[in-house]
Amino acid sequence: MPEQTSVGIELADVTKRYPGSREPAVDGFTMTINPGETTIFVGPSGCGKTTTMRMINRLIEPTSGRIVIGGDDALSLDADDLRRRIGYAIQQAGLFPHLTVAQNVGVVPGLLKWPKKRIEARVEEMLSLVGLEPEEFLRRYPRQLSGGQQQRVGVARALAADPPVLLMDEPFGAVDPITRGNLQDELLRLQAELHKTIVFVTHDFDEAVKLGDRIAVLGDRSRILQYDTPEAILANPADDTVAGFVGAGASLKQLTLLRVRDIVLGSAITASVEEAPSSVRQRMATEGRKFALVLDNRRRPLRWVHDRQLGGASLAGIGRPVGDVVSTQSTLQDALEAILTEGGDAVVTGPRGEYAGTVQLDTVVAKIRELREEHQS
Repeated sequence: MPEQTSVGIELADVTKRYPGSREPAVDGFTMTINPGETTIFVGPSGCGKTTTMRMINRLIEPTSGRIVIGGDDALSLDADDLRRRIGYAIQQAGLFPHLTVAQNVGVVPGLLKWPKKRIEARVEEMLSLVGLEPEEFLRRYPRQLSGGQQQRVGVARALAADPPVLLMDEPFGAVDPITRGNLQDELLRLQAELHKTIVFVTHDFDEAVKLGDRIAVLGDRSRILQYDTPEAILANPADDTVAGFVGAGASLKQLTLLRVRDIVLGSAITASVEEAPSSVRQRMATEGRKFALVLDNRRRPLRWVHDRQLGGASLAGIGRPVGDVVSTQSTLQDALEAILTEGGDAVVTGPRGEYAGTVQLDTVVAKIRELREEHQS
């Protein structure tokens, strides 16, 4: 495959038959996947979506058909060589438990015989890219990481050799909802920077709408029911089965298409953790506010404090910890969920976790009304 940031993928009449089965697992799958886009395969369990994706890197060998990646016939290449040039991230990360984080991330560059210094530099670069401090995580083992951290390492490993294609098989399916949302935001941020060709398998239509440039809704044997942009599928489902995936409240689902960065953010009164409480209270009184947001020395949100809590000599340790935050990459649906969880404005953070603003319930409600009116018209 050419050394490119991203490449297109062509699947032509790709079929997979298993011995002893009357019906093929995948039957005549034909699709063009555009370079630099995230294409989502979504469908019920057992429909063949994972089998289809795994035939791209020949973890499963197709029975018949043609697969072309970046102009090269994938079926004519050495299978191991092909896989080393395609990133692969799976559910629960699939890290090697006996290897450190650094060794896990450096596996494929090592197989490609990169020089040691180049591998070390690449590992540090990848960990920083997925939001893990190299000095803190390089020497840890997978058992010493949270589920979300393991998934980040899995993505770093998949990207380490700078592959033009990244395959992701329900990579965020085994983590809690808040961590899952954060990982989705991280993938959106990475893709905006890297522009890889990503094929992503999920059974969660909301995840498909949030992450995909295009969505392929698949039925039995990977039959393509609809292949289009999220906007087009939400607006005009091809049939009743696709409509069932979209579900009720299409206008509400449109919130998944809108990012926090696309709206005007609100602003909280903010205070450095080192600021005197009396100074914070004076600013709150001037602006008629009851709450202020305490930030650490790197401007990351820590706690909400009420004006009644500002009678002491220090801001340290007072107030309610900030819980569910959203990033500028998050969707308005994420923001709405955070507002409902927090019982107040959602705090928005930038790419390095720094405070960027707030999202208010009135803003989201106004956008829902606007989308509903557009949908009805």
